[in-house]
Amino acid sequence: MASLRPNRCYRDVDKPPYTRKEYVKGVPQPKVVHFIMGNLSAEFPVKVNLIAKKPIQIRHNALEAARVAANKYLTKMCGRLGYKFQIRTYPHQILREHKMATGAGADRISDGMRLAFGKPIGTAARVKEGQPILTVWVNPDKFPAAKEALRRAAMKLPVPCRIVIEQGKDLLKL
Repeated sequence: MASLRPNRCYRDVDKPPYTRKEYVKGVPQPKVVHFIMGNLSAEFPVKVNLIAKKPIQIRHNALEAARVAANKYLTKMCGRLGYKFQIRTYPHQILREHKMATGAGADRISDGMRLAFGKPIGTAARVKEGQPILTVWVNPDKFPAAKEALRRAAMKLPVPCRIVIEQGKDLLKL
């Protein structure tokens, strides 16, 4: 399997949305396994969001890496049922790549950029400025763990992020 192209090839929101999977053959499934984790039935008073500071496309493998990092830390610090964690974006945007033949003799078999539409290679989530990417609900005593989990998840994402307390600010001793 070929390696992935760098994210700088796909992170800018410069093209129109391309999301109609029913018209495109062979779109790979997103690597994100779960979008909601933790204790789904409990009500937690504190809600903390990870918010994007600028518009960007986040690839599905970056979302999965952020999910794994945050979920692992939350499970360790809060226990299996001490939190609720949700990914708020879905990778709808189809990413395409035009593979060019290189090397000796490639000029005879390649058409260059003629009719270069590209084959689907993955998906990405389009995120607007100020849009929440990840959300964690916890009890007030576990707020530092939620904040650290979101900080670790933000390191896996290709966008500068900020952590915002949306609900339960009055319960915290900051």
